[in-house]
Amino acid sequence: MKIFASLLIVGVCLVSRVAAETPQKAPAQSKGLTSIFNGKDLSGWDGDPRLWSVRDGVLRGETTPEKPAMGNTFVIWKGGKVKDFELRLSFRCNADNNSGIQYRSNHIQGDKNAKNQWVVRGYQHELRNEVGFPNISGFIYDEGGKRGRICLAGEKASWEADGKKVSDKLIEESEFKSLFKLDDWNDVVIIAKGKNIKHYLNDRLILDFTDNEPNLALSEGVLALQLHAGKPMWVEFKDIRVATLD
Repeated sequence: MKIFASLLIVGVCLVSRVAAETPQKAPAQSKGLTSIFNGKDLSGWDGDPRLWSVRDGVLRGETTPEKPAMGNTFVIWKGGKVKDFELRLSFRCNADNNSGIQYRSNHIQGDKNAKNQWVVRGYQHELRNEVGFPNISGFIYDEGGKRGRICLAGEKASWEADGKKVSDKLIEESEFKSLFKLDDWNDVVIIAKGKNIKHYLNDRLILDFTDNEPNLALSEGVLALQLHAGKPMWVEFKDIRVATLD
């Protein structure tokens, strides 16, 4: 009986380990998912008209030497603030610069230090056309804030009053290189419920973050898409859909 019990315990541990290492897929789409980009024009969005346009049914942001971004700039969804939500979209970009998806963020207005009228600060889902850790799509950046790279892609982590705590690794660099589609469309899912945020890339969970920082955690704010200052770049978005979660 003792040998049988020992074997049973070992078996349970092995099954638990395998289950823990199985990549978690994105959940089924919420029933309330609604399109917020019509594929025809920028109705419902506000951004620098020099830099944002609609081409071939996709929302495109582009900077050039002749039309640079005056500081990081965003096209902002005018549909109101999001709190607990599910966001789904597809993106592609070139590798000369980076972009991002802002959520639960603040539109900075009336600040004389703002470099343009479309400045947004808050949580950012980083977007890049790269596969070498850590400069990849999916990490959370504190745009305009104090914490920099809050949670890296591949991490399950929390931010407590005394700082960041990492509890697990969700994806290896070799796996990410196989998952991400360079120079092509990639699918993003962001789910925020209370203090917990999850990022999925091409149907796989790549980030799980809980923000317990009492003074810096964000509970609601605007959605926006970024064009980064610096080197000329382009980024495109399509199939942008959002649902409010109860």
